[in-house]
Amino acid sequence: MEELAEHGIFLPPNMQGLTDEQIEELKLKDEWGEKCIPSGGSVFKKDDIGRRNGQAPNEKMKQVLKKTIEEAKAIISKKQVEANVCVTMEMVKDALDQLRGAVMIVYPMGLPPYDPIRMEFENKEDLSGTQAGLSVIKESEAQLWWAAKELRRTKKLSDYVGKNEKTKIIVKLQQRGQGAPAREPIISSEEQKQLMLYYHRRQEELKKLEENDDDTCLNSPWADNTALKRQFHGVKDIKWRPR
Repeated sequence: MEELAEHGIFLPPNMQGLTDEQIEELKLKDEWGEKCIPSGGSVFKKDDIGRRNGQAPNEKMKQVLKKTIEEAKAIISKKQVEANVCVTMEMVKDALDQLRGAVMIVYPMGLPPYDPIRMEFENKEDLSGTQAGLSVIKESEAQLWWAAKELRRTKKLSDYVGKNEKTKIIVKLQQRGQGAPAREPIISSEEQKQLMLYYHRRQEELKKLEENDDDTCLNSPWADNTALKRQFHGVKDIKWRPR
């Protein structure tokens, strides 16, 4: 939907990835592109990947889509865990309904039947052979893992983590037969960056201290601890030379 807001609807499969010259030479026509005009008119913004027709919604309609996208992301965000909110399928359906409503506002006539957004809304999208398809795990083929242990369906959660209801664990979904998932890093990437930055600054400070550890300054007049005594005795700036 972010791509929809930026570059308009999907091109027909036989036109995707082709240049304007190739489309003209093959005499291909985007019939749905003439029907699916966004509310308030379109603004041309070419899709460099060549998957969308470049007829993007105007700024007002674009913000309608983007605001709804952000709201939907917030509903299923990991931050819900920090707020002690359990994400349910009802909440997921509500997020999808919000997205569907925003698309209907911007495209009252609907999207082409081959647009992945419409296919997802209608639960018809075929992800086989795609990268996104690797992220989908059927319930019958899914396994839960925690602390390098498989949480078996025949056992209770308390068999693994005890009966303290306030215990919080982070589990991972894994495809059956793939074994235990990779362990989480001890520190996050952001914490690692901060740690490296701290050590870099510390090294710079130590370098400066080494550079400043020079005792040539002890020959300076202000470093002479007998200067005051000689001044009282009147023997200041006495120079000796042979006759």
